[in-house]
Amino acid sequence: MDDQASVSGSGSNGNGDSVVGSLTGFGNDVATLAELQGKLAALDFKESAARATVPLGVTIVGIAAFTGSVPVAVAGGGLLVARAFSIAPGWALLATAGATMVVAGAITAIAAGRLGASFDSFRRSREELVRNVSWIRTVLVHSGRPAPRRRF
Repeated sequence: MDDQASVSGSGSNGNGDSVVGSLTGFGNDVATLAELQGKLAALDFKESAARATVPLGVTIVGIAAFTGSVPVAVAGGGLLVARAFSIAPGWALLATAGATMVVAGAITAIAAGRLGASFDSFRRSREELVRNVSWIRTVLVHSGRPAPRRRF
């Protein structure tokens, strides 16, 4: 592809036969990989941000409306409990609020446990970084060794 940088397999920035030339070529390849990795991460971030804009706005509005209606619903439930069991409204309100807090705590604990899956949007960047680090290790391990001779 014309718009992507290429990583050379030889020391293109120096004499391929010398150690300095090999290190220069390797350094250039590592710098190119780092640059491409950064561009991929930026692209992933832009893509994630673009997809999240509308849902995030709608979520904020929904949370605001829900948060405003919860106290009214809990108070209404407490008043219904007071009437149904013929107890003082204050005690019924406290009991209803306590039950609501227990349910909300359980829901929050479950949601917090699943929060880690929300960060899968950088999967491509992470996979490419693993490939790049693996390539760098391979080059470092096999650099300076003569090519194996083939037996016929």
